[in-house]
Amino acid sequence: MLDKLCVRNFALIDELEVDFGSGLNVLSGETGAGKSIIIGSLNFVLGGKADKDIIKAGCESTEVSALIYADNEEIKERLRECDVETDDDNYILLKRTFNVNGKSSCKVNGRTATVGMLREISSCLVDIHGQHDHQSLLNTKNHIIMLDRLCADRLREPMSKLAVLCGEYRDISKRLKEIDLNDRELQDKADLYRYQVNEIGSAGLTPGEDEKLTERKNILVSSEKLKLGVSRCLDVLSRGEYAAMDNLGIAVSEYENIASIDEGQRETMEALNDCYSILEDAVKSIRNYEDSMEFDPRELDDIEERLQVIYELKKKYGPTIDAVNSYMERVSQKLKDIEDSEALVAEYGKKKKTLEKEIKDICLEITAVRTETAEDVSRKTEEVLKELSMENARFDIVVSPKESFDEKGSDNVEFMICANRGEELKPLSRIASGGEMSRVMLALKTVLADVDNIDTFIFDEIDTGISGRTAQKVAEKMCRIANSHQIICITHLPQIAAMADNNYLIEKSDHNLSTVTNIVELSEDKVYNELARLIGGAKITDATKDAAREMKIMADRLKGE
Repeated sequence: MLDKLCVRNFALIDELEVDFGSGLNVLSGETGAGKSIIIGSLNFVLGGKADKDIIKAGCESTEVSALIYADNEEIKERLRECDVETDDDNYILLKRTFNVNGKSSCKVNGRTATVGMLREISSCLVDIHGQHDHQSLLNTKNHIIMLDRLCADRLREPMSKLAVLCGEYRDISKRLKEIDLNDRELQDKADLYRYQVNEIGSAGLTPGEDEKLTERKNILVSSEKLKLGVSRCLDVLSRGEYAAMDNLGIAVSEYENIASIDEGQRETMEALNDCYSILEDAVKSIRNYEDSMEFDPRELDDIEERLQVIYELKKKYGPTIDAVNSYMERVSQKLKDIEDSEALVAEYGKKKKTLEKEIKDICLEITAVRTETAEDVSRKTEEVLKELSMENARFDIVVSPKESFDEKGSDNVEFMICANRGEELKPLSRIASGGEMSRVMLALKTVLADVDNIDTFIFDEIDTGISGRTAQKVAEKMCRIANSHQIICITHLPQIAAMADNNYLIEKSDHNLSTVTNIVELSEDKVYNELARLIGGAKITDATKDAAREMKIMADRLKGE
């Protein structure tokens, strides 16, 4: 819902701020007061075209902001696709400036955006009818979305199945493409995979092998240092003149004599005995280590050669031996798939044909639902058009087959219109008359109101060329739509103005030697005056006031029914 519009230095507008309400908002005013300027400023902030003429005379730039409330989850999802998040209060602030040098600046919730982004974001928030901008119904790609919303319950199950089948179909098609038997590139891949499997497999890598080899290499590189160290240890412990084993043995013998006399020293004696035993075991272990120290110089060369092989494989296929072996397993499977490609092509081809048949069957089911719904919607739309003084209009939702299929089925959907007797049906975008277009849009919005997720509709020229009973019908249709959507409508018809939930007057005045346009929300008394003006023209009489009051009472009564 459009909550607030702020305009500065736009055409005849000096500075303007207006709060719009929910339901039907009607803007009226005398001819030339600047009603089209308000719509122009909205078009501008929603991403419409801009030129220097929109800037107020004597000013360097213009600026328009629109504060929009959006709490519909589908709209929020579409906004997220545009990389826009609503705040906690579900508000979106669109802001656009344009200067005399032709430079435009756009922001969405304070973040810099492009005009294209502004147009894309606003397209799911606001529809402006009467001009050929921001009309979601003129965009053919939206027609199938609109139609599907009307039959969502009946389409939910087949569409869900179709999505799954299409996913499987894409996967099978991708696999078939990957194993094209005539693909030279595929054969090159097979040769590469075969080489890689042989290279890794012939190496026979075992997990942790590189770590053990590195440890053994370090020992071999330091062999002389190790031998010298072991020899020195044994000299100190058991082979030297003052060997620790001999001295500790003497100490043990002496303390045994001491403990035999002084029982209090027995614990110390036992501790010395333990030390001797531990040292004896350590010396034995060191001697065994010394005996095993046979270093073959060729072993170091073999280890370095093996480590180089492992290094080269890890450099190519993964940071660890486990990663290299895992890579070989994956490539082996790919190679097997290619080598078994003839059988796979036959298997996948059969599966693809089965999927195609299942998809076509579901697409036919979806087409039948769409066609039936389209006929119903077309009939209802024509009925509304007749009530809106387009007695000869024909409307048709054309559901036609397309060559391919996707998750939406295999249909093209387009809204077609024939406004006058003797003419052919043609796309909505080819309707020439602004007022005619607005009435077609109003008819469609009446029929589609319950499934249209766009919150705000803006109608300009909706009342062109109509009056009397037709005007009353237009007002009633707009009132019905306003029950579930916000409508902002510029009108000169009292029947429409009387139906409003909120009335605004657009007026032009002279200020500081220049003409300015302003907009004010009307109180109840002033609403009667404006209705009287619309009924009787510039001269307001008691009779027109009474007529205005009666019209408003009748409108309120209709709204309450």
